[in-house]
Amino acid sequence: MKTIAIKGDSRASVGKSANKAVRKNGQVPCVVYGSGTDNINFTVYEADFQHLVYTPNTYLVRLDIDGNQMMAKLHDIQFHPVSEAILHADFYALDLDNPVELALPIRVVGNSPGVRAGGKLQVKIRKLRVRGLIQDLPDDIEVNIDALEIGKSVRVRELSVPNVELLDTPENSVVSVVVTRAARSAADAAGEEAEGETEEGTEEAAE
Repeated sequence: MKTIAIKGDSRASVGKSANKAVRKNGQVPCVVYGSGTDNINFTVYEADFQHLVYTPNTYLVRLDIDGNQMMAKLHDIQFHPVSEAILHADFYALDLDNPVELALPIRVVGNSPGVRAGGKLQVKIRKLRVRGLIQDLPDDIEVNIDALEIGKSVRVRELSVPNVELLDTPENSVVSVVVTRAARSAADAAGEEAEGETEEGTEEAAE
């Protein structure tokens, strides 16, 4: 699975005033915990979050805090309600021998006959929750739509990833093909035209 490296600097001072000073310096107060690791308070420059947060992808994080390296996942992040600046980030340290829960993006592949017939592809779920060992987790989950007709869906229960458990409700629709207004109007118009031709044929036969 994709990983991204983030370098942090440990800090001893915590609290509102300390956090304010950190943010004024363009950094984000952070903490990492979990998997037998003592809580470590540290800071990361806000710009270093760009490729981790502002992306549709999911990454594991290789944290380097004063030379102390560990694998982690971004567990929680807080934003300023107005400026949307990052205020705080929580990381969870991972153990290679224990399963981890993450949300992985889906990747749609194939050519839907329903779309070719005028339907519209709707993506209902963009990320699926999974559980598995780090070494078994893929970058994304492939959703094939080669057999997807109008009015049909690909559901969670139809997907599978080797050695990985899908945690979303099995009956949830991941992608669907729905009828568009244009396609419905065209079908209605074709139906009316066919009905008109039938009526004409009936009248001619009666004459």
